[in-house]
Amino acid sequence: MTVHFVGAGPGAADLVTVRGRDLIASCPVCLHAGSLVAPEILSWCPAGARIVDTAPLDLDAIVAEIVAAHAAGLDVVRLHSGDLSVWSALAEQTRRLDALDIPYTVTPGVPSFSAAAALLRRELTVPGLTQSVVLTRTSGRASAMPERETLAAFAATGATLALHLSIHVIDRLVPELIPFYGADCPAAVVFRGTWPDEQVLTGTLATIAEAVAEARLERTALILVGPALDPENFRESALYSTGYDRRFRPGFGAGARGDSA
Repeated sequence: MTVHFVGAGPGAADLVTVRGRDLIASCPVCLHAGSLVAPEILSWCPAGARIVDTAPLDLDAIVAEIVAAHAAGLDVVRLHSGDLSVWSALAEQTRRLDALDIPYTVTPGVPSFSAAAALLRRELTVPGLTQSVVLTRTSGRASAMPERETLAAFAATGATLALHLSIHVIDRLVPELIPFYGADCPAAVVFRGTWPDEQVLTGTLATIAEAVAEARLERTALILVGPALDPENFRESALYSTGYDRRFRPGFGAGARGDSA
């Protein structure tokens, strides 16, 4: 018996990996994270599967479901929205499974910030503007932010910020960010990206909070901030430059024969 943790992606069922889909279809027990997992994804479960919405359950109850499946020799697929590498509660669950000697695997999913960038049709790292993306959040009831991980510290780098679980405090975030990025810095909010009811708001730090208020967005939205969201006059990278000597295109710029990337 094995527990398969699967990142169910940002919403749209066709953004689940092929591996994830196959695991869902093969497991007789499915634990999923409530309204954050599209119903179409659950339809891939085999006939007669036990499908449990874990939204109303605490960690003990979730582990109890896994222990019962383990005793019956039934594989479990554990679905979490987005990707399991951030804010998924994977660590606390696998710690329990390690203690119980229950085997598990982890299959990645499309993270919400990646889906948001795709909806905006933007690259979050642009030559000469920023080469880093900071994935962060604000303190909430479930998890407080460590004292050293302040918004000001991240903003001081000028990196593209992807602010999760923070839409409800956007009025407070904007004044903290303007001193570092400027009021005219591009900003965007993506609500339920890739779902049928998705909304995409674009503007600047000076306008984005008002746009959020008008749209009445209070949850399930990602905030993106940084010059990469509306790049102008940036230099092209050297990667595809004719004068750039690389492994798969050696000496191309010097006139030697080379292979295209």
